[in-house]
Amino acid sequence: MTIYDYDAIVVGSGHNGLTTAGYLARAGLRVLVLERRPIVGGAVCTEEVIPGYKIDVGSSAHIMIHLTPVVKELELEKHGLEYIDMDPYAFYPLPDGSGSISFERNVDRTLDSIASVSPKDAEAYRKFMAYWGPLNEAIFDVFLNPPSVMGLVGKMAVAQSKVRHITSTLETVRRLFSSYGQLITETFESEAMRAALTWLAAQSGPPPDEIGAGDFFGWHSMMHTSGAKHPKGGSGMLTQAMSRSFTASGGTVVLDAAVKRILIKGNRVEGVETVDGMRYTAPIVVSNAHIQTTMLGMVGSEHLSTELAHKIRNIRVGNGFGMTVRCAADELPDYIAAPSGGKAHPSHHGLQLLSPSMDYVRRAYADYSLGLPSKDPAVIAMTFSAIDPVVAPPGKHSVFLWAQYFPYTMANGMEWVNERERVADSILEVLYRYAPNMRGKIIDRYIQTPLDLENLHGLVKGNVMHVEMSLDQMFFYRPIAELADYRTPIRGLYMTGASMHPGGGVFAASGLNTARTVLSDLRPSQRLWRGVTGRG
Repeated sequence: MTIYDYDAIVVGSGHNGLTTAGYLARAGLRVLVLERRPIVGGAVCTEEVIPGYKIDVGSSAHIMIHLTPVVKELELEKHGLEYIDMDPYAFYPLPDGSGSISFERNVDRTLDSIASVSPKDAEAYRKFMAYWGPLNEAIFDVFLNPPSVMGLVGKMAVAQSKVRHITSTLETVRRLFSSYGQLITETFESEAMRAALTWLAAQSGPPPDEIGAGDFFGWHSMMHTSGAKHPKGGSGMLTQAMSRSFTASGGTVVLDAAVKRILIKGNRVEGVETVDGMRYTAPIVVSNAHIQTTMLGMVGSEHLSTELAHKIRNIRVGNGFGMTVRCAADELPDYIAAPSGGKAHPSHHGLQLLSPSMDYVRRAYADYSLGLPSKDPAVIAMTFSAIDPVVAPPGKHSVFLWAQYFPYTMANGMEWVNERERVADSILEVLYRYAPNMRGKIIDRYIQTPLDLENLHGLVKGNVMHVEMSLDQMFFYRPIAELADYRTPIRGLYMTGASMHPGGGVFAASGLNTARTVLSDLRPSQRLWRGVTGRG
């Protein structure tokens, strides 16, 4: 009988890895988490990369995790997590300064704000909510379970029965397989609403005209249910709380422990070996790393069939798509469209959408598709110091700018080491157009190009979603059909994270689903998940 160091090892301490680890530990398993960096969190991490400022070095806004059971069942609030509502969750200033649209949790207030720009679009938004809401409640349920054809079809059939008075099944199928650019154009008449919803829909990566991406538009009907949240003290306070919850349940975390390879014998995992030669044994290994990093690097193609290795090698990772400039500032943006004198204002609570038109996003993508940084990038500004004073020194502020689109590999011999400062300047110029007061008010900045994102977080080619979020790489095709249920052909080896269903974002659904899968496999006579509430 083999004696193992641990019952399970989780490679990587991203929020999905810590979610899986937390549930396994609460089920009574001896669990080890190995993290390559000196801090837990993966791409949900906050550090003082600018002295005195708590800077998110990965994800910032948390959209859906609080609708899952994870926060409650892992007792994250008990372990220090405190969420602050971002409401309005999104704010769109018109480029000419003539007005703005606030997207609030309260639908009626959102409709009033839209009506100030276009009464017709306010009514169109009401219909948008009535139609897309039930469909995406069904998709949300699908996201909280391992993917299956019957699960998706069954949930969608029930949802369609709720909206059949609005439109036919055939029309629903058309919309789901359409592009979000087409659907937004059909739905709204004002350029303001078209621009705002296009830029929101673009956040997962696919461009406005990609076929099969229609629900990246429809998904935003869920925002009035979920809203957006910011952890007090920064995004990384989520993973800090997860780590504390995990260790309180008996788990072990080792930092500065990059895994070199996963140990395999007779097509079964036996543990892992770190780059410094340490070996840890366990009959179960869960990798929170990128699918290609895990299967082609840590496992190695010699342990895979030729066909499977070929498919994994050809998963579409893409060529990056976004970058960030995270700033320390003397003031908050004083938007021409919503004057605030540079002081905290509702316009600063959520995602500030700086993109004048749908075609503006298209042009940004066109530059990217040629291997060039967008000349005029679309930008989301986030100003968390307006709702959370602890992230900046007294009287100072943080201004984070996420922008698209930017290629990892650039054309014409361009290299990020030479272009990063110039491109960061171009992103700030977009902010200055909407809020001229910010020129000269930037104290310091922390730039993350696609190359920087890869180097820091192991995000292959800088894709924050791991692999492209296109229809043929979603649900039971994510990342490929053979691996979509979180299991691999190697016994005891599982996958979790953004490479897996349901994809990227601060959601924890992938980590939850992986935990369910592992525990189900450990209890073959109890296939139905009944939840884990404590150690047993």
